[in-house]
Amino acid sequence: MKDKFYAYIQNLQDKIVAGLEAVDGTAKFREDLWKRPEGGGGRTRVIENGAVFEKGGVNISAVHGKLPETMQKMFGVGEADFFACGLSLVLHPKNPMAPTVHANWRYFEMYDEAGNVIQQWFGGGQDLTPYYLFEEDAKHFHQTCKTACDKHNPEFYPKYKKQCDSYFWNTHRNEARGLGGLFFDYCKANEQMSMENWYDFVTEVGNSFLEAYVPIVERRKNLPYTPENRTWQEIRRGRYVEFNLVHDKGTLFGLKTNGRIESILMSLPPHVQWVYDHHPEAGSEEEKLIRVLENPVDWI
Repeated sequence: MKDKFYAYIQNLQDKIVAGLEAVDGTAKFREDLWKRPEGGGGRTRVIENGAVFEKGGVNISAVHGKLPETMQKMFGVGEADFFACGLSLVLHPKNPMAPTVHANWRYFEMYDEAGNVIQQWFGGGQDLTPYYLFEEDAKHFHQTCKTACDKHNPEFYPKYKKQCDSYFWNTHRNEARGLGGLFFDYCKANEQMSMENWYDFVTEVGNSFLEAYVPIVERRKNLPYTPENRTWQEIRRGRYVEFNLVHDKGTLFGLKTNGRIESILMSLPPHVQWVYDHHPEAGSEEEKLIRVLENPVDWI
């Protein structure tokens, strides 16, 4: 399974990068191959200062070795070997009318002393973080997520949509990071779903990403905007940074397993502001977004 899924994310990285370069029309992704001293490595691809994307990354990694002590405590196990691979992406468009997007799909295995698999699971999801609210974009993104889920189980979309709203919640701000999407983790074999079934589901979601995001960017990338719109975008990007550094499990996992810092922190936008005690003007488009972030919406 680990070989099968790693081959899948390598191929998916190629497809997503090609699709995004076509949208940008100017910039190309730069590739970095890296190795982790304890075992494994990855292929980081980053785009910067494009016509559409100010900064973004579509990264894959496959790491293995001894499970670090911090992770042993998290999983409630003793010494063990592990393998983890996944694709993680974040895209920050230049135009404030176009939303940031994040997605990842991952697989994890843990082994006993004899090398037998004792734990294995999938995780992942995709979520949208706009700076200005366009309801048709939110509905399109969520409908694409629902369509992918419904092919496998009609209960998946409402369940993983709710988990997404709960996970991407900036507790210290009491607001959502964005408009959500899907979030699933610890997807293990059970009576209803084998690991092969989970593989089929996770890859279905992965394959839906470009369909979920590209039409939105195409609609918004050339809309006019003001310096004030840009300032608002940078203030909201600050909340994005706060979530990733305070709450995000993927970021923390990378930092605690001696992951490659440049790849882990590629999710951070290049231009950000923290304005003291900032509040949008009453009745403004900016306030309209905040109202939705305070109370997650069912978009379908």
